[in-house]
Amino acid sequence: MPMTDDEITHLTRTGLDLIQQALSIFDSDLRLAVCNRRYREMFDFPEAFVTPGISFEETIRYLVQRGEYGPVEDADEAVRSRVEAARAFLPHYLERMRPNGRWVSVEGFPLPQGGWVTVYTDITEVRIQQQMLRARSAELSEQLLSNAERLSETNRALSSANTALSAAKIQLTEMEARTRLTTEMMPAHIAHVDRALRYTYTNRRLSSVMPGRPSQIIGLTGREALGPENFARIEPYLHRALAGEASVFEFTDADSGHRIRAAFTPDQMGDGPINGVYILSMDITEESQARAAVTQTRKRELAAQLTSGLAHDFANLLTIILGLQSRLDRLELPPEARAMVGSTLAAARRGGALLDRIASISGRRELRPVAVDLPVFLHDLTLLAAPVLPDGIALTLETEGLTGPVLLDAGSLQDSLLNLILNARDAIGAGPGQIALRVRAVHQTWIEFSVTDSGSGFSPEALEHALEPFFTTKGGEGSGLGLAMVYDQTTLSGGMVRLENAPGGGAKVMLRLPYRPAPPLSAAQMILLVEDSDEIREAVREMLRDLGHSVIEAASAAEAEAMADLPGLDLVLSDLYLRGDRSGLDLAEVLRARGLSRIALMTSAPPADPLRADASERYALLPKPFDAATLARFLPTVTG
Repeated sequence: MPMTDDEITHLTRTGLDLIQQALSIFDSDLRLAVCNRRYREMFDFPEAFVTPGISFEETIRYLVQRGEYGPVEDADEAVRSRVEAARAFLPHYLERMRPNGRWVSVEGFPLPQGGWVTVYTDITEVRIQQQMLRARSAELSEQLLSNAERLSETNRALSSANTALSAAKIQLTEMEARTRLTTEMMPAHIAHVDRALRYTYTNRRLSSVMPGRPSQIIGLTGREALGPENFARIEPYLHRALAGEASVFEFTDADSGHRIRAAFTPDQMGDGPINGVYILSMDITEESQARAAVTQTRKRELAAQLTSGLAHDFANLLTIILGLQSRLDRLELPPEARAMVGSTLAAARRGGALLDRIASISGRRELRPVAVDLPVFLHDLTLLAAPVLPDGIALTLETEGLTGPVLLDAGSLQDSLLNLILNARDAIGAGPGQIALRVRAVHQTWIEFSVTDSGSGFSPEALEHALEPFFTTKGGEGSGLGLAMVYDQTTLSGGMVRLENAPGGGAKVMLRLPYRPAPPLSAAQMILLVEDSDEIREAVREMLRDLGHSVIEAASAAEAEAMADLPGLDLVLSDLYLRGDRSGLDLAEVLRARGLSRIALMTSAPPADPLRADASERYALLPKPFDAATLARFLPTVTG
């Protein structure tokens, strides 16, 4: 049976008390942690000075006042100097005679966690033997005796130094092991290269930052370890570090799509030569995705602020124009004038449609990520796209590395892909031609959607400006907002868009969206459904039951509060607007304060509604209308 901590402590103290040398250990706060019986006996300490917790300063003051260190002119200064030396403790060995005439050697060793241990040895007998040898050996020369005594003292000091060196070696070995373990546990690659840009140290985490790269790279050059393309990007920063300039740089690994932040620090001690470069590399893909989404949201909010007033006034003007032109159209006009009125009406209506599209870009929009089965999603997409493609244009679909449902905003993604397919159709013309939609997972970091057509490809001007609002190559037939909307929806999700011409001719548009596996569908739960409309409550109840859940119902916040303490309740699903003076958001706040964590809200209010905006920031929100499949995908996303 293993010993308890108290038993081990008792045995340790018994062993220390049997040692014939005095021993004391003070911690990093300069307070006594451990001492043995010989320590008390040697210095004749009162009980208080061998009790753990007594300060080093109090102990030294007691010894100074008792004359342990001989006569001193300034007792406070003597205490202060010894306390200051203790704060910067260094290994030491010394021998001194105590006031009682006995000699003691003092050996001190610092501890790695702070504090120190001191061993006191009574060497009076050794000193007496030296004096007897001197008294009885008149035939020996004074110089020989002095040398013998110094040699004896030196041997004792050397023994102490060897002990200190052994302890330091153990500490350094432990420190190196801890440092190695710490660096290998960090979610970053830490490395060192010499002046020839060859790796001399690595924590073997390169492959976690750049998938596909080797982990053991000591001895390799940067080009060999990172590949020519990545090395070409960071090489200027390495040379700047070798010139003494530290820097931080972000780049995207072309093979994996990971976004990486690298810091380069010169390896230099003081004003000495620069011996190489320390490198810290981190995978910031998720951070950059979130940053891109936040940036795009801010841009949308700014655009909405700038355009809302203008759009309102422009809409009023169009309303006036449409009204006047409609009155003219009812008059008896010559054919030429009637044609002009018709053109004006068509232009005004097109202006109204353009306002709607601007609003869809600049207005506030909520992301609605749900679990999407991509093969099913893509099959439905081809069914939608097929009727708008001429007989001579074929749409092919290719998927790779898609193993399970992922979280995507299915509505915006469908709009984006349909927009790209229609653009590809327009680029091909009457046909014949090919449109290829390829979807693949990239290192479980991105989902890449690429649409390639067999048309004439992008012009240099289009490659540079096609993602800008109102840029179009279709003349009067295009609004110039299609690709801009695709870009907006993709970046809002934390993704990216890239345009290029395909190697075999034709245009290629690539979307990359964050790869986020969907949580599994929830198991059977007990759900409190709060809805004041009987018809809607009945419909949602049947959906929940069809999904295998148990349902209890409430028509108001008061009824829901009375049922919220039922044992086994897993989730509360409430409408946002309820009859009475309290909303679903008020109910959610009360239930959260009572300890219920899984609460979701549903609403048919528009995104611009203030209460809906407030609720969506604090709780999972399900927009109405929804079907059972949407509800099934939504429930697992509700967390505490």
